[in-house]
Amino acid sequence: VQLQASGGGLVQTGGSLRLSCAASGRTFSNYAMGWFRQAPGKEREFVADISWSGGSTDYADSMKGRFTISRDITKNTVYLQMNSLEPEDTAVYYCAARRVLLSRRSYEYDYWGQGTQVTVSS
Repeated sequence: VQLQASGGGLVQTGGSLRLSCAASGRTFSNYAMGWFRQAPGKEREFVADISWSGGSTDYADSMKGRFTISRDITKNTVYLQMNSLEPEDTAVYYCAARRVLLSRRSYEYDYWGQGTQVTVSS
């Protein structure tokens, strides 16, 4: 089972990026998928998650209105569209999967991708 995150990069303040997380090795149709991030010297924090059907989503307060999580079950891929990026969004972004239920707790996730670096310059 592998999760492969991609799409990170360097962007200026106010810019946008779209992260992707491709799952392989099994079908994740009954798994909730989440995005977390970790900045240097800080703990990993919840960004957003989405239910297996895509019908339910949850966002950290600071991401609401700027980030959008979505998924394509046919492609076993989850996306994180990030708009209006700020230097405070600079971090390594990780995707993760857990069975069925949404969760903001990183320890409740069973599978993790390797992370993709997002750097927002001021």
